[in-house]
Amino acid sequence: MPRPEPPDPAAHPRDLLAGAALHYGEAVVATWCGDLLTGRVEGDDEEHPPLAWLGGRVAAWELGRTAPDGEDHYWPRVWGARGLLYVWIPEAAAAVVAGLDDPAWRVREMSAKLVRLREIGEAAELLADLTGEDREPVPRVRAAAARALGAVGEGEHAPALRAAEHDGEAAVRVAAEQGLRELRGRLDRDL
Repeated sequence: MPRPEPPDPAAHPRDLLAGAALHYGEAVVATWCGDLLTGRVEGDDEEHPPLAWLGGRVAAWELGRTAPDGEDHYWPRVWGARGLLYVWIPEAAAAVVAGLDDPAWRVREMSAKLVRLREIGEAAELLADLTGEDREPVPRVRAAAARALGAVGEGEHAPALRAAEHDGEAAVRVAAEQGLRELRGRLDRDL
């Protein structure tokens, strides 16, 4: 597969992904993003488009640097998830759900945002777990999970959101209130 670089690697990710979809096809790019997200392919895999289509200029730097011992090169997984904000196929849903359990918090956060945007209902149980301080140490992930749970959860997930309304972080409490409000509205009942 020819591997042309994007014409403007400083462009917004939305524009980079639109260009990649035009060049390679949306299904190919969305599949690639899902494979990056799950780690099935590496960012420098020669059989796939250059990572600059997702990560812009920073991608070349990230791939070229040597990670200290034990450091996870998680950015290609983050960029794969972010790419799914702009290109999509339903088959990518499983990769997004798997991303909720990634060791890197940025991957979990972006996956929760994707669940909300793409309305991936099968992620509800994992999201409920991620709203709790005892399960998820990063407030940004807990907040994203609470917002996503409002979009895809069911009545049995309301207790997780009610518990998150008492989180130690204000941003999580606000997100839990919003999520619970959305859940009530979506299900058209008091929870």
